[in-house]
Amino acid sequence: MEQGPGRDLLSSSRLTDEPGLAATPRSGDSALAQSAPVAGRPEPAAAGWHATRVPPWLPLLAVLVVQALLSVRLLGADTAFQDEATYLWAGHLEWAHVLHGTSLPPFASYFSGAPVIYPPLGALADSVGGLAGARLLSLAFMLASTVLGWDVTRRLFGRRAAFFAAALFAVLGSTLHLGAFATYDAMSLFLLALATWLATGAGERAEATGRMAATGVALALANATAYSTALFDPVVIAIAVFVAWPAGRRVAGRRAGTLVAVTAVLLIAGVLIGGSTYLTGVTQTTLERAQGSDPSLIVLLRAWSWTGIVIVLALCAVFSSWSHRRDRRRTWLLAVLAAAALLGPVEQAILHTTDSLNKHVGVGAWFAAIAAGYAVEAFIEAAPAGRSRTVTTTGCVIALAFPVYFGAAQSWQFATSWPSSATFVAIFRPIADHGSGHLLVEDPGPARYYLPAGAQWQRWSSTRNIVLPGGASTGGPRADVVAAGNPAAFARYVSQGYFSYIALNFADTTTLDHQIRADIARSHHYSYDQVIPYNPPGSAGTEVTGTYVVWRLKS
Repeated sequence: MEQGPGRDLLSSSRLTDEPGLAATPRSGDSALAQSAPVAGRPEPAAAGWHATRVPPWLPLLAVLVVQALLSVRLLGADTAFQDEATYLWAGHLEWAHVLHGTSLPPFASYFSGAPVIYPPLGALADSVGGLAGARLLSLAFMLASTVLGWDVTRRLFGRRAAFFAAALFAVLGSTLHLGAFATYDAMSLFLLALATWLATGAGERAEATGRMAATGVALALANATAYSTALFDPVVIAIAVFVAWPAGRRVAGRRAGTLVAVTAVLLIAGVLIGGSTYLTGVTQTTLERAQGSDPSLIVLLRAWSWTGIVIVLALCAVFSSWSHRRDRRRTWLLAVLAAAALLGPVEQAILHTTDSLNKHVGVGAWFAAIAAGYAVEAFIEAAPAGRSRTVTTTGCVIALAFPVYFGAAQSWQFATSWPSSATFVAIFRPIADHGSGHLLVEDPGPARYYLPAGAQWQRWSSTRNIVLPGGASTGGPRADVVAAGNPAAFARYVSQGYFSYIALNFADTTTLDHQIRADIARSHHYSYDQVIPYNPPGSAGTEVTGTYVVWRLKS
């Protein structure tokens, strides 16, 4: 007999703490054990979309359509963000290296993810469809993450909880933004979701060694794609343990051991193959990430404004499960899922930085949405069976309009929070494409990505790092992950007339920019060339405006 919508895999599955007491799961039931219903409450009758013969895939399809439409509208909202431009540019250089043997910058020493995973894949999509194509690739990853979240929740708590979990995640501002953002974030989230899906799919089939090995592979790929996802490895491991618990503690322990061993071996092997540059990249961008200056409270409040609804519902799920004194294993699992939403914000609060916060909160929200789906399911199940429960379900569906509205507004803000580079790239094109001199540009990412001269990477320096003719840099491996370069080094190369053109916008490295301008005035090698506006009023993007001041080397 098929399980009704109220019979969840963790909630209505009435889990028992004793291994070996679980009944064989029925079709559509959770990966966790089934046991007796709560005392004093009859088994829920078939209700919701089961009663109305709604195809089980139709609610999920509706969620995916809404998510896709809200993300697609962001595809052309602005020009490439600095990170998008850098990763896609790097991907094209990686392909040139593989196909033609051209030299490469030391990407691995300052990228926060392995440069051989996402960047080449994103570059392929970019070659086919431009920036929109690369962003559509991210949308595919995010839609797949929603599907996996739906199926994980279905296995644990039932189809109705799965619908609300998928819907709440799909319309978050972070989710919609990542679906139109060409960086490794969407891919790493998908791989993390895939690892969780594999772990829950193992069910109670003894050790499920093959399934755990596959989970370890997916988890290692997620960590390699974006090093920061390692923060969520304990969450995936905990889920694997909770799912296996009915088969016995030894089985759960062996599964966890297999998962940890496979993940660790693959990551260590990757570092050994990559060499010291990868180890430097992991250390500088993740383990010893530079501190910011944002107050911790501001970091937490911003994260709350973007994912607060999911966090509140996830905490309600924990309280509901605990207060009814049902299976404590399920309560602990819900607590782990809820806590996942806090990992990213707390880490960044400790580092005092809001950089990339709107992206990082989305990873934890994926886990917390599973618990949030359970909370909505528990609320619906509390209503009397029949018409009252149907009305309650309908009301919960209608209430989704509020997160849709906020998510749509926030995602637009995220996708237009940087100035358009269109004007600067158009005016700077003849400067970069004609000649072979060295260029100093404060934020060179978009120009390198959009202009053919970007392939000549040795020509491009930023106010964080000076690239020398042979490809080495003056700042070392940490140069591209700090706020600004060494003023003395810039003074020396400006005085030597090393750069053919210098373009500063006095925005990201303001103090150093003023120092460089003073060095230019003292050197007598440069003359004022022009002022290039970026993001003028009426253009795409935000209303943030500014100018690049350009100097050229005298003939």
